[in-house]
Amino acid sequence: MSQELHDVIIIGGGPAGLTAGLYTSRAKLSTLLVERMIMGGQVMTTTKVENYPGFPGGVDGPDLMMRFQEHCQEFGLQIDYGEVENLIDRGDEKIVVVDGKELRARCVIITTGAEPRKLGVDGEQEFTGRGVSYCATCDGAFFRDVPVAIIGGGDTAAEEALFLTRFASKVYIIHRRDQLRATKILQERIFAHEKIEVIWNTEIDRVVGDSSGMQSVELKDRVSGETRPLELQGLFVAIGVTPKAHFLAEVLELDDDGHILTDPECRTSMDGVFAAGDVRKKILKQIATAVGDGAVAAIMAEKYLMDRE
Repeated sequence: MSQELHDVIIIGGGPAGLTAGLYTSRAKLSTLLVERMIMGGQVMTTTKVENYPGFPGGVDGPDLMMRFQEHCQEFGLQIDYGEVENLIDRGDEKIVVVDGKELRARCVIITTGAEPRKLGVDGEQEFTGRGVSYCATCDGAFFRDVPVAIIGGGDTAAEEALFLTRFASKVYIIHRRDQLRATKILQERIFAHEKIEVIWNTEIDRVVGDSSGMQSVELKDRVSGETRPLELQGLFVAIGVTPKAHFLAEVLELDDDGHILTDPECRTSMDGVFAAGDVRKKILKQIATAVGDGAVAAIMAEKYLMDRE
């Protein structure tokens, strides 16, 4: 890792981070992007992206992210890999601690994203991308005329269940309690919809399938303890997300769920530090909104640096 003073360090290599890197590098700001694992973020697990403009017929998630990366590097974006452990404010200089080493920057853009909260049951990981999904708006169209289920009881689960009725033959809502937490108007729509059936006081014990994908789930009644199979070809998990901002808990202002709090211009509570994408508290988490955030954060970072020259 270089010890030079960078204009910008970007933490995270998903759509928001790569977009920010494109803008800052194109603006001739020396930019280093640090990624923990693989470039592309959650999009790398998406078989097909159909709702990102400019790709009629859809595009494979990994292919899209490779295009993002190639585009950034055309303008000189530096990329390195490592685990970011801390962020230290030294006024006009920020210290990003990566694998125990200190990197210096004039400003920082955090784009570490968020990961869907997992059920933690047998078969979940095995069938992720082959029946198990964490984004109905991303993958719902792949489940036409087949039965699916969504796990959860909040607004997200209710909204995604209603969305899935456009494609699926049947939509089950599996909820561990005896009432939904979703807003009343969403509940009214849920209960009125002929395609939706709510299964109360129930958890999933196991996801079952074969080489072709998931075929069913094993349900467990939380009251009686009885188990039974339910044939499904799609299982959507909507029990919340976990922002990847735990290492910033003592440094930046976060909400109760761990999202970084920002203003509309992506500024965080630390001067010279910006946040973009799913790690930021926001309404919609999509590739398109991450790209928008990345552009805003990069432009605001450029303005921040210009104001100090």
